[in-house]
Amino acid sequence: MTSLPGLLDTSVERVEGRRVRFARRGTGSPLVLLHGYPETLQIFSALAPLMEATHEVWAFDWPGMGDSEAWSGGASPVQMAERIVRLMDHFGIERTILLGMDMGGQPALVAAAQWPDRIDRLVVMNSLVFGDESTSWEIRLLRERGWNRILIENFPRAVFYRAERTFLPSGCRLERRIRDDFWSRFRRPVVRSYISRMCAGYQALLPKLPEYYERVRCPTLALWGDRDKHFPVIQGTCLHQAVAGSELSIVPHGHHWMVWNRAEEIASRVLAFSVPTVSHDLR
Repeated sequence: MTSLPGLLDTSVERVEGRRVRFARRGTGSPLVLLHGYPETLQIFSALAPLMEATHEVWAFDWPGMGDSEAWSGGASPVQMAERIVRLMDHFGIERTILLGMDMGGQPALVAAAQWPDRIDRLVVMNSLVFGDESTSWEIRLLRERGWNRILIENFPRAVFYRAERTFLPSGCRLERRIRDDFWSRFRRPVVRSYISRMCAGYQALLPKLPEYYERVRCPTLALWGDRDKHFPVIQGTCLHQAVAGSELSIVPHGHHWMVWNRAEEIASRVLAFSVPTVSHDLR
C-alpha cells in the first residue's frame, strides 16, 4: 500500500492478469469514482474522505491510465463500461453507486443502461455527453480536426499545462503532490497512447450514446459546474432531459475539477442524492 500526506492510500492488484491501482476506504453502500484525463484516481483525494462515513468508497485508475495496465480490446465507452463491471466482479462489489466525471461519465451511463441490476444510482459530472451540443472551441477543434492524438502523444506538457489552467478557477493550483501524481503518469508514452485510443473510441461512439441514456432507469444526478470551460451546462441540461426521472444540480462558480477544489460542496450534494434521508451540509 502507498501512503502519502494529502493523497489517497492506494494498493495494486492483478485483475485478469493486469495491474490495477485502486483506493478503498470507508464503510457502507459502495460508491465507485471514475476519473477522466490527464488526472488519476487522486483527483478524488479531497472528496473520498468526506464520503467514507456513509459509503465504501472505491476509486480506480482506469485500465491504461495512471498506474493501471491497459487491457486488450477497444477503448470506447461501451468497452470501458464492461471493464467497470469486471472490476466490480473482481473486488466483490455486487451493486454500487457510480460517479463518473469527464471521460468517466459516458461509461458510467452505459454501465447503468446495460447492467441495471448492478448500478443503484448514478452521478455524471462535467462530461461530453452530446456531440452536437456546445463545447469549448478547443474541444470542438480537436474533435473536428482529429488533432487529439497528435497533441496528446507529442506535446504532453502543453496538454497538461492547458488542463491545469482551464480545469480550475484563475489563481487556483493543484497541490504539488497531486500534480506530481498526475504528471508522472500522464508523461508516460504508453499512458498517452491509450488515452488517444480512448479519445478515438469515444468520438466514434458519441452519436449513438443517447440511445443508452434513454435506457437508464436508476436514479440519476447530472451535477455540473456552471464555469466548466470545456463542457458547459447545456451538456448537463440535455442529459437531464434525456434520462427519465433524473435530477439536475448546477454548482455556481464550479469548474471542471470541482471534486477537488470544491470537495465539501460536491460531497454535500452527492450525499444528499445518495443518502437522501439524511442532511449532509458539510460547508
